Amino acid sequence: MESLNFSVSLVLSILLPLLFLAFAIFKNSKPTSSKLPRSYPIFGSFFTFLKNKERFVQWTSDLVLATPNLTYTIQRGFGRKVVITANAANVQHILKSNFQNYNKGPFLRSTLRDLLGDGIFNADGESWKFQRQVSSHEFNTKSLRKFVEDVVDSELSDRLIPILKKAASERTVLDFQDILQRFAFDNICKIAFGYDPKYLLPSLPEAEFAVAFENAVRHSKKRFNSFVPLQWKIKRALNIGSEKQLKIAVKQVRDFAKELITGKKHELQAEKSLESVDLLSRFLSSGHSDENFVVDIIISFILAGRDTTSAALTWFFWLLSNHPEVENQILKEIEEKAEEPSYEEVKDMIYTHAALCESMRFYPPVPSDTKSAVSDDVLPDGTVVKKGMRVSYHPYAMGRVEKVWGVDWAEFRPVRWLEKKEDGKWSFVSRDSYTYPVFQAGPRICLGKDMAFLQMKTVVAGVLRQFKVVPVVEEGAQPVYISELSAKMKGGFPVRIEERAEFGSC
Repeated sequence: MESLNFSVSLVLSILLPLLFLAFAIFKNSKPTSSKLPRSYPIFGSFFTFLKNKERFVQWTSDLVLATPNLTYTIQRGFGRKVVITANAANVQHILKSNFQNYNKGPFLRSTLRDLLGDGIFNADGESWKFQRQVSSHEFNTKSLRKFVEDVVDSELSDRLIPILKKAASERTVLDFQDILQRFAFDNICKIAFGYDPKYLLPSLPEAEFAVAFENAVRHSKKRFNSFVPLQWKIKRALNIGSEKQLKIAVKQVRDFAKELITGKKHELQAEKSLESVDLLSRFLSSGHSDENFVVDIIISFILAGRDTTSAALTWFFWLLSNHPEVENQILKEIEEKAEEPSYEEVKDMIYTHAALCESMRFYPPVPSDTKSAVSDDVLPDGTVVKKGMRVSYHPYAMGRVEKVWGVDWAEFRPVRWLEKKEDGKWSFVSRDSYTYPVFQAGPRICLGKDMAFLQMKTVVAGVLRQFKVVPVVEEGAQPVYISELSAKMKGGFPVRIEERAEFGSC
């Protein structure tokens, strides 16, 4: 411990004078009129980076959109550089054409290892390929899809709708972001573990597993906000602050997962059939009995399924509240369906699908994603990438490129995704996944994309059929888009729920 304390003191004795020197340079420097940040010796653009920490997504979006080739290289200080791009050709190069040269890299893997271990979303190479192959096979089975349908329908009818009905009758204010996160958490836990955390019960309980998972995600995100990785690594070595809290939360999550795995193994020994079972059962039944491997991959799927759909729906309902003409079109589409839409009917809600795509163009659940270069490279737009450099593609910025989306890119127009067929019905016109990488693209494209759209459209149809979601905000106020490990609405999404007197009257 004495040697560790000495090392910490030595690091601080070097860093602090440099920080004071850089601050003095920064304070006395003249402001620049350009959107591009000023870079200083040793510290690069760190202080501009620090100023924009709370709006990092918006700031980096402004940077790449201000450049002719939609790519900017940030000087992070101490010789570190990060390439950020909204150029579709670059994205295709990174995610497909030169896929082998861009992996998660040591920075991301070490930052998320305590939570995700070597799960699919934190793995590279053969480990990733193996997990992807197994997951892809299981995700495409008819029985699993049927299980997803049953889970979503029951969570909607038995929990979400009654909560909204009560809020409407009592005229209470709900944090709709929290409600949707609870909905998604119950769903993904049932799908992944076959376990019901009952996080969306009417009492809105503080379920132990859900709270531990939320804490683990929040403290993992704090690592990304550190000036240098050494900061959080020192805190972890000393077991203090956020690192101590992360350690506690991760232990709770992983211990709980291991208990469920043990119970699931006993269940499987007594099972004679594998119809309509959860993902965990399928992994265990496929011979993947290594406990840590199973925990890692299940936690990864919970992280992906918990935040992405709830984030997308949160922003969707916000946009819908400001565009009644879009809501009316969706209501007409819902009205054309049966009283309780089946899977096929929900899947064919073309206008609603377009509205969700348009919403995620503005507010992608994952605003940017980072890879690490295995070796030197040159991107299609001429940007030089050195071995070990981090390269981020930026879906948030890509949804704002005028050359791609037109001069009306700032307007919420689902019809930009549609065209009328000869019979007068809508036909969906997709964009290639490199222009619209909301679900990633190439070999790592999201396995749960179809499942996510199914869940979101089911929720939209179920909620809007009976209720109107009305934001509780000051006139003219705009919610703030922030990024943790996925996008959030800062401070939550307070709403009132109004029950529709008669469906179709709108």
